[in-house]
Amino acid sequence: MSIVKKENSLSKWYLPGILKGLGITFRNLIKNLTSRDEMLTLNYPEEKYEYGPRFKGNHVLTVKKDGSLRCTACMLCATNCPADCITIVAAEHDDPSVEKYPINYEIDILRCVFCGFCEEACPVDAIRMGPEWQVPGVNGASFINNISELAYRPSLGGGIKTVLDDEERIKGGI
Repeated sequence: MSIVKKENSLSKWYLPGILKGLGITFRNLIKNLTSRDEMLTLNYPEEKYEYGPRFKGNHVLTVKKDGSLRCTACMLCATNCPADCITIVAAEHDDPSVEKYPINYEIDILRCVFCGFCEEACPVDAIRMGPEWQVPGVNGASFINNISELAYRPSLGGGIKTVLDDEERIKGGI
């Protein structure tokens, strides 16, 4: 059952609605001018908003305790990416205990939708969504991040090291 409201004569005119909207706008203008301390404005870039610990921003490739990349070039992140923005070129490793490793790992940030599917698909916790969210760039080529920008950028302080190493994972049955 639907209820139909009867229209009164004032609702047929646009002027009362426009005046009501202008009144709300003018009231907020006066409130913001008189109480500037309570305004919800940040003076960016001097003040930056601090996001919560679960915020998912720019991609980060994690490194092992010895400083090498944790990525095994299994291609699961690139396969699972809905935007098709991850490109991996794999090569055989000199160490016989390591099957392969990425010689080229690129993420096109302009195509990325920051869904986190790459992070969920990775079986070795090699890629994470980090806390950074600002991506400055001059042209489109500066938005393609490679291994050095993903794992060893200066803001990470030498890379994000994983908590457990491979031997510790095997001993713990993980």
